[in-house]
Amino acid sequence: MEKSLWNHQKISKSEKEQLKLHEMSSFEREAREMGFANIAGIDEVGRGPLAGPVVTACVILPEDINILGIDDSKKLSAKKRERLFDEIQESAISIAIGIIDEKVIDEINILNATKTAMKSAVAKMSKTPDILLIDAVKLEDLEIKQISIEKGDTLSVSIAAASIIAKVTRDRMMDEMDSIYPEYGFIRNKGYGTKEHIEAIKMYGLCPIHRISFTRNFV
Repeated sequence: MEKSLWNHQKISKSEKEQLKLHEMSSFEREAREMGFANIAGIDEVGRGPLAGPVVTACVILPEDINILGIDDSKKLSAKKRERLFDEIQESAISIAIGIIDEKVIDEINILNATKTAMKSAVAKMSKTPDILLIDAVKLEDLEIKQISIEKGDTLSVSIAAASIIAKVTRDRMMDEMDSIYPEYGFIRNKGYGTKEHIEAIKMYGLCPIHRISFTRNFV
């Protein structure tokens, strides 16, 4: 009896994830109905941290994508993000990453740095997108059709996949930085302004990957 109940619960969870995947594919279905084939989702990670780069990803998924559990990367555990990262890498038609470091962020501001990183990712794609689904940003000087979607990482499977690729990529970079600058706790805070991180800045000052424009109030 217990085994039967467990199987029922497992099926119910799977059906729920299938429904969510269908709902999050609505923008992609509409784009295909409009005649677009290579539909790319774009998202960024790292606009708010005090240290490290902003990282963007551009992802084209196949029409028959069936990766269950894709969602806004912020809603997922690190373990689930890592699993989905691998599944997306295996299934995607094309993926590219754009990275803009803290020095350029200080020079041109975080919004412009984010847009530059997004354009960089688009330019690196092995398959040129026909249309871009972007999380709440409009990219100037691109001839590709764009649809800007507020909270797109929760509404579009392509944007959500891009958020996972960008998040895991950036987290791995910050984990590496932790081995170089261990006093700031980057392996735990990923450069965000936690109490531990801010106290470390006050104690040790800034390290080379800190954003000066973001940390003036702490030094």
